[in-house]
Amino acid sequence: MAELLEKKFWGNTVEEYFLAASILIVAIVIIFLIKTIVLRRFRKKCKNQQQRVSLEFIVRNVNRFIIPALCLGSIYMALEFLSFGPKADKIINVIYVIIASWFALRFIITAIDISLNNYFQKFKGKEDSKKVKPLISFINFFVWITGLLFLLDNLGFQISTIVAGLGITGIAVALAAQALLGDLFSYFVIFFDRPFEIGDFIVFDGFSGSIEKIGIKTTKLRSLSGEQLIVANSKLTNTLLRNYKRMEKRRIVFNINVTYKTTTEQLKLIPQLVKGIIKSFELTEFDRGNFQQFGDSSLVFEFVYFILSSDYNLYMDTQEKINLGVYEQFQKSGIEFAFPSRSIFINEVEKQK
Repeated sequence: MAELLEKKFWGNTVEEYFLAASILIVAIVIIFLIKTIVLRRFRKKCKNQQQRVSLEFIVRNVNRFIIPALCLGSIYMALEFLSFGPKADKIINVIYVIIASWFALRFIITAIDISLNNYFQKFKGKEDSKKVKPLISFINFFVWITGLLFLLDNLGFQISTIVAGLGITGIAVALAAQALLGDLFSYFVIFFDRPFEIGDFIVFDGFSGSIEKIGIKTTKLRSLSGEQLIVANSKLTNTLLRNYKRMEKRRIVFNINVTYKTTTEQLKLIPQLVKGIIKSFELTEFDRGNFQQFGDSSLVFEFVYFILSSDYNLYMDTQEKINLGVYEQFQKSGIEFAFPSRSIFINEVEKQK
């Protein structure tokens, strides 16, 4: 028996072939147990649809990464007991490193993708989970480049020259595409800082519109007159921007001018009349109303109130109703609105005899 185990075929003994085969058989048994017994028991414990969906996700990733990793590891361990010559062993080692690196990079990218999507769906919302795709693409590109450099280093290549070349190329590309890179980084600023979101109404540099789409380079808006505005992301992050969608309540200031013929009793009545009209609406909050000043041709009252909404149409409808109510009450009270006018007084001078 010992003599049989010591016999060599293609540079390896029967004992070494037996050990390699044993490792493969054990690996096959373990993989079979994972795919059948363990996963089937998990399926039986699933009581609702959400648990089944989670299990299917786990099963899919186990078949995608764990099973191939176990197969690759078992084959590598089995081949460690065998030798086919220096050149063949080197080729096998290179192939193993490339395949292992590919699976490792795929696993890292998938883990990052799943983690970011779950985070943004849970804490930020579905809209942000859609906008995270460009960020994931950028991270994936960085992971692949880094993994490729590590792979070349493990295979014995001198990557210092490559890294230096990439650095010089990167500087040249950065100088040639400053505007593009500026818009790209501005996209990340918009994504993380969130100065506005899709559906927000913003005003900047004399332009205004509702956000329709936030892209990697540009943001698209729909103006009030109907046309589409396409603005570079860097312009939006480098300018003063007003976001009216974030406004919790709108402060309104308006004046009412009455004539100098208005009596004292009527002047005292005006703030109470206007206050009552403003407070009669559900989404209004009265702040103050005062006899502000003596104007050139009128007595000026100033009123301040809040609309408890950012809806511009609601503000205009409410202001219209307030104006109509003021006009109606002034008619009933005999109060006259003033308009720009000028009085001229002529003194007659007695002619000299």
